[in-house]
Amino acid sequence: MAPRMRRRLMSLRVPPGIALQPSRICPSPSSTSLRPLAIFSSNPVFQCSSVSVEARLPHRQCLSSISDALTGLCAGKEVTAQCLIEQYGFQEIILRSSTERERPNTLYFGRVSELVDYVTKRWREHFVLTKVTNETVLDELAGRPFFILISVDAPVQVRWRRWKARLEAANKPVPSLEQFVHQSDHEMYDPDTGINGVCDRATIKILNSDGSIDSLRRTIESLNITDPERLRPGWDSYFMQLSSLAARRSNCMKRRVGCVLVRERRVIATGYNGAPRGLKNCNEGGCERCNGGASGGTGLETCLCIHAEENALLEAGRERVGEGAVLYCDTCPCLTCSIKLVQVGISEVVYSQGYSMDDRTAAVLKEGGVKLRQYSPPRDGLVKLQ
Repeated sequence: MAPRMRRRLMSLRVPPGIALQPSRICPSPSSTSLRPLAIFSSNPVFQCSSVSVEARLPHRQCLSSISDALTGLCAGKEVTAQCLIEQYGFQEIILRSSTERERPNTLYFGRVSELVDYVTKRWREHFVLTKVTNETVLDELAGRPFFILISVDAPVQVRWRRWKARLEAANKPVPSLEQFVHQSDHEMYDPDTGINGVCDRATIKILNSDGSIDSLRRTIESLNITDPERLRPGWDSYFMQLSSLAARRSNCMKRRVGCVLVRERRVIATGYNGAPRGLKNCNEGGCERCNGGASGGTGLETCLCIHAEENALLEAGRERVGEGAVLYCDTCPCLTCSIKLVQVGISEVVYSQGYSMDDRTAAVLKEGGVKLRQYSPPRDGLVKLQ
């Protein structure tokens, strides 16, 4: 059987000064409901399946929620939540249901609006929320500036072995693997109650493929979840995201590149690579070099495409560039562009991805008195265990 995946979510927010308040989540092995979790904080918030936590970091507030597919066997939500509680001091919060059994060291709320109000007034504390079962609740949580959603996935066979072991340890009947998969698919993809839509909106998606607790803990630590830039991008992250957005306008057949020219934290101009104004676009056959499959860094003398950096400089002009201007580019400038950057007086170049001419570009910029540095934003998307 091909491995099938199941997602678990967690969201976390971190305000100033973490206060640790352990909260242990012990779902019933017989329960089969998948419950998302959310976190609010002035620092990053993450959501994991089956656990919710909230932490305190400087000037931030955090609410986290975790969703669990089959509470007897999860993708790693309990370990993830416990790790957050132990390391960042989160407090568990729960949206009460009619059949909810209260647990110690846990705060219960009847409505999500009450929960959000409570957390907002205590922005210096950290909370983790379980049972985010639909996108309506998620929309209300995600509307706050201190919320992050995290999913934890594991192959169905890994989850099945864990769930089976827990049921056997509790002397409870164990359904067949086919029944387990059927219930798992129902809770994930059911048109009315499935949480697939909630899981897909996770900012960080952890793949817990081997089931190792130590590996999961190391991965959580490496993600630096409490980095404030996960909630509010810093200037480097902000301008680099703008350059990546500009790159989406590129029509170059070889490589999409975008950049933003900034002075005193104000955008002067943007640019992306492509054929000059009035000429046929590169993706319409306008540049023979790019459409001919030339390797990177070769045949540039026959290329008709203007580079992103050139477009930005032409748009701004030397007078508008002025002293102290910074160029943010999603790709390190080539040698030709680096010469022009020196000539117009750019003070600093910040890039994200490398290019084949990085060493020569660095040498030219250094000699021209232009600072060059690479910026790597916090990791998002799919994260495999370390």
